[in-house]
Amino acid sequence: MADNHFPFRDRLQKPCSHRDSGGEVRYLLRAEEQVLQSISAHAPLREVLHKICNALDSDIGNMISVISLPNDETTSLAAIAKSAALFGLHKFCSAGVVSGSDELLGFLEMYCCIPRRPFLSEVKLMERAACLAALAIKCHDETSKYDESCVQGKRALRTNVLEWPV
Repeated sequence: MADNHFPFRDRLQKPCSHRDSGGEVRYLLRAEEQVLQSISAHAPLREVLHKICNALDSDIGNMISVISLPNDETTSLAAIAKSAALFGLHKFCSAGVVSGSDELLGFLEMYCCIPRRPFLSEVKLMERAACLAALAIKCHDETSKYDESCVQGKRALRTNVLEWPV
C-alpha cells in the first residue's frame, strides 16, 4: 500500500480529451456531464451558466469567467470590464455565444490575473463552454415558450369549460 496512485482521481485532474474515429481530439470540460444533467433537468439558467463558468475557470486556472445575455443590464459587458479592472484583472478572452444558426445568445468574458493569451487547448475548452452555454440558453428559451403556451392553453380550456351551459 506504499503506492498512493489513484488513477481515477489523477485522470480527473486534467481536462478530458477523447479521440473520435477520425483521430480528431475533442476537448471536454471536466464538469460537462453535470452541466448537461442540469440542462436536461431544467435547472435555472443562471445556475447552469454559473456551473459552466466554474468548470471553465477550474480547468484553465487563475481565471474568472462570466456568461451574460445580450439584454441583461445587470451584467453588461462595460460594467463587467470596469469591475475586473478595479480588481487588477486583465481581459483574457471575449467571445460571442452563438446558436447553430448564428443567432447571438450571449457573451463569454474571461479575465486573468496576468496579461496573456490563451493556449490552443484553452481555446478548445472555451469553445466547448460556449457551446454548452448556447445549448443551455436555447433549452431555457424553448422551455419558457413551452411553459407559456401551456399556461395559456390551460386558461383557454378553463374559460371554455366555464362557458358551457349548465
